[in-house]
Amino acid sequence: MANGQQKAQQNVEAFIRWSSTMADDDYRQIVHRGKLNRGEIAKGVGCAKSALLQNPKLRGLLDRLEVELRDREVLPKLTKSAVKLAKSPQRYDQTATKRQQDAKRITELELEVLRLKMQLERFKELSEVILELGLES
Repeated sequence: MANGQQKAQQNVEAFIRWSSTMADDDYRQIVHRGKLNRGEIAKGVGCAKSALLQNPKLRGLLDRLEVELRDREVLPKLTKSAVKLAKSPQRYDQTATKRQQDAKRITELELEVLRLKMQLERFKELSEVILELGLES
């Protein structure tokens, strides 16, 4: 059984073999949102998708491959904002999940308030009718 470093090296070698067998048209078949589809690459290489992100050598090879494919116009060119975004480190937003939950809860509460307002209007109308009937009899 291979240890982590050996498995990482095996994945790198498998990626190199896989990429050497691919033609430009093959790459065009797995383009997704301007990048190569990581799931399809993982299938072709025979590794986990997480290896493409966590193995620095593998990630570097993949990045170089995408740059070469952009130069050969197989992949679309990066926009200026995408280049700027790629160069700057991404901050992890610890509050993103909480904000999503809050936004969902706010929407639910707004709908509940609207439903209760409509119910209140019906009760006001009913109350007026009862008052009118009570005064006339």
